[in-house]
Amino acid sequence: MASRLNPYISFKGNAREAMEFYTSVFGGDLTVSTFGEYGDTGPNADGIMHAQLETPSGYTIMASDTPDGMSYEPGTTITVSLSGDDRDELRGYWTKLADGGTVSMPLEKQMWGDEFGQLTDRFGIGWLVNIAGEQS
Repeated sequence: MASRLNPYISFKGNAREAMEFYTSVFGGDLTVSTFGEYGDTGPNADGIMHAQLETPSGYTIMASDTPDGMSYEPGTTITVSLSGDDRDELRGYWTKLADGGTVSMPLEKQMWGDEFGQLTDRFGIGWLVNIAGEQS
């Protein structure tokens, strides 16, 4: 898989509704995972941890609900997502984007098997980097 760049939109409790709407607009296949599917038993369990819409036109839209306790500020709810399986390429982008920026989650292996990190670059733009794990 080649690396790709796409929007990642944050919502506050209505990510499923929004992504179902985008599916009705663009068509395609929507996949959704909740926080509960990854072990959360609290008030965020039914919230969307990750949703991804792959459209027939080749667009990808990703989204999630912002869990309680995390900052949610309308107007700053879109982040740029870089994903793929070329570890060297994506780590190189990560290193360059982090230079002068602020890392909020280090690029490291996550519970879903991929390497993932989150940062804000020196210009205030949020970035998510996801390196696909080994497929079994």
